[in-house]
Amino acid sequence: MPGWAKQLVDRWAFEADLTSGLVFRRFRTGGWLVYETGDDGEVRAKGMSADAIADVVSTYARPLGWTLAPHDLRRTFVKLARSGQAPLEQIQLALGHQNIQTTQRYLGSELEADAACDRLGIRLQR
Repeated sequence: MPGWAKQLVDRWAFEADLTSGLVFRRFRTGGWLVYETGDDGEVRAKGMSADAIADVVSTYARPLGWTLAPHDLRRTFVKLARSGQAPLEQIQLALGHQNIQTTQRYLGSELEADAACDRLGIRLQR
């Protein structure tokens, strides 16, 4: 996370009096937090649903004239991180992918155009 983003999240968490748990939490109409009990017996605020995240993204994109989905933001992050020379393994960790092939699919043809094996200097004679 860039330093500027961390500062903004920290400031928001301070103002919201958040000291632990999820940053983006599920609310009911009227501002009531939704809670769940974890496997460890702890009661904690429930996270936002995928639909709620999609609503937030589209709500803020619409005034800009954009049509966005949350995965558009993930794909943009991957491509920007990779163009900034971020190692594929670090991108994989940031996205929470179990398998490196899932992360590679986000890059599509960009990865194939400059594969590591192309830089070995080995050529087959025909």
